[in-house]
Amino acid sequence: MEHSIGFVMDWRLFYVIALAMVCGTLAFKDFRKIWLIMSVGRAEKLTDNLGERLWLVFRNAVLQTKMFKDFWPGVFHAFILFGFVVVTLGTGEHLIDSVIRGFSFSMILGPLYAPLVLLQDVLQWAIVVAVVYFLTRRLITKPARMSKNPLHNRDGLIVLAFTSGHMLADILTYAFLVRAGDPHGQAAWRPLSEALSQLLVSIDPSTAQTLGWVFWAIHVATVFLFLMYIPHSKHLHVMTAGPNMFFARLEPRGQLSKINFEDETQTTFGVSKLPEWSWKDILDAYTCTACGRCNEFCPTTITGKPLQPMKLIQDLKVYAQKTGDAFAKDPALSEETPMISEESGLSYDTVWACTTCAACVEACPVMIEHIDKVVDMRRALVLMEGRMPQELQNTFTNWERQSNPWGMPSDSRDAWAQELGVARLADKPEAEYLFYVGCAGSFNDRNKKISTAFVKILQKAGVDFAILGKEELCNGETARRAGNEYLAKTMIDANIETLKKYSVKKILTTCPHCFNTMKNEYPEFGFRAESVQHHTDFINTLMKTGKLQVQAKKDSVKIAFHDSCYLGRYNSVYEEPRDALRGIGGVEVIEMPRNRKKGLCCGAGGARMWMEETIGKRINVERVEEALATKPDVIAAGCPFCQVMLEDGVKEKASPTLVRDVAEIIADQIG
Repeated sequence: MEHSIGFVMDWRLFYVIALAMVCGTLAFKDFRKIWLIMSVGRAEKLTDNLGERLWLVFRNAVLQTKMFKDFWPGVFHAFILFGFVVVTLGTGEHLIDSVIRGFSFSMILGPLYAPLVLLQDVLQWAIVVAVVYFLTRRLITKPARMSKNPLHNRDGLIVLAFTSGHMLADILTYAFLVRAGDPHGQAAWRPLSEALSQLLVSIDPSTAQTLGWVFWAIHVATVFLFLMYIPHSKHLHVMTAGPNMFFARLEPRGQLSKINFEDETQTTFGVSKLPEWSWKDILDAYTCTACGRCNEFCPTTITGKPLQPMKLIQDLKVYAQKTGDAFAKDPALSEETPMISEESGLSYDTVWACTTCAACVEACPVMIEHIDKVVDMRRALVLMEGRMPQELQNTFTNWERQSNPWGMPSDSRDAWAQELGVARLADKPEAEYLFYVGCAGSFNDRNKKISTAFVKILQKAGVDFAILGKEELCNGETARRAGNEYLAKTMIDANIETLKKYSVKKILTTCPHCFNTMKNEYPEFGFRAESVQHHTDFINTLMKTGKLQVQAKKDSVKIAFHDSCYLGRYNSVYEEPRDALRGIGGVEVIEMPRNRKKGLCCGAGGARMWMEETIGKRINVERVEEALATKPDVIAAGCPFCQVMLEDGVKEKASPTLVRDVAEIIADQIG
């Protein structure tokens, strides 16, 4: 098809110029303000590993992998996303044609143009169907996770109105142009437009031509009006989601940022005002879509605590909007409304409610990092203001004096192993594995039984191992997540000195918190083991390689397995403990509705183990109720914190159901 093109000045050209000047100027002003607010944040370089960053964008922005975790909303969101990409090419063609008359992408795409036009014709209607679906969700079905904020709801309705108006105007543009016989109609490759045009046969071609351009004008106007509206909308994510994914922190999820206490230029620690956030943290806030997915599996939201991950990020955004201009002029400003306050929404109780379970991070489709922000605010409270729950202050004192949260005498750390014939590294420095027992496995009476069971398994399988005994210290994990980075660093440095003294290369743990810290955080402090394995993973390996023979149970047993957050969501160890349990004949592993990546926290993480739970329903009770509903014989766990929390919940429900560690269950079957 030949095209005669040329520059023509008519109403369409002036119309587009007027829209671009008015809407573009107003939009530029608002986008510039957002940029200035982001520039208030501290510098953070996030441009390494280009290939990995591009893959994150492709996997999450293009393939929409996280969106499809909620299938039907994911499907209809994909209709809108990919539909807009394709339809926008047609809109671009409209705009270029208003300047260069006769322009068509067929001049560039050749034989690919006709299928593109067909796809545009179909996807316009697919987007309209998607809008109806989302309107139904917002106005009728109203999922529990959806924001109850009237501003968010109004914003959602406005954007859906823009979307439907944009598409319907385009549909009618082509329908009328097809009826008018205008070349823009491309009737042969627009079957749906052709079908609709058949309903317009009573309209004469001249009138149809005029109406076609009227709806063209409406379609083009929605583009520029949406551009003007979007800086004020949660749908700003259509522009920020891709960059937010590209600039994601690539460290393991279980690795917190490290404070450099030796940097004498650093006068504050943690975050208590806007300039102490990084620009990426502020970008996170502007990228939040208020979709509520983060709230859906958050244990604090579910049980009525003040922390709701979506609200946390939205409150940060509001705080940035209110204070950004002033901080841009004076970064040293002391604002009238403190960031951590009831007035800001980022309240004291909100900051201390978090269990750091990472359900919010796992669920977020635009890769917002909630937990780092909570920990940074805790650091400011603890290190700069000395503000923390009283029971946590007592725990810090116990760590400082005895290197364990109970304050038990540190020289009794290995008393549990006295009768087991377990070697110490001091006596057997050449041992292949270090069994790092941890505080719970050393001092808590219930968890000593787990340590004993694991030792029995190791000895039965002929594993060459030793423990540190009295030389072992707390690994520092919980102190870090409680905001006391200085105390944590003291324990970490002392532990690393001991590990290096014995040239430890392989580490086994029964605690996911120890496992995560030594695997993901110790390298940044100067120690990287050759391997760090959780005991459930190691046991499964022993069974599969034939080094550990396990007898079948005499009677069939139903076991409900609880996923520890720091084992599962943080380190993707899901199937290994299940496989180990299934390796025992007669065992049926049953799943709770919330399992694996969607598993519900027990409530102990993020130092919550050492704080009273006085607001809302107890998280461990919520989890135990879910477990008991599956009617198991045993609830199994692979974490000492989870063990304590689940047993407390079972006692509160007055249930006879046993709560046991994977190691205990298997140790019973090895003779």
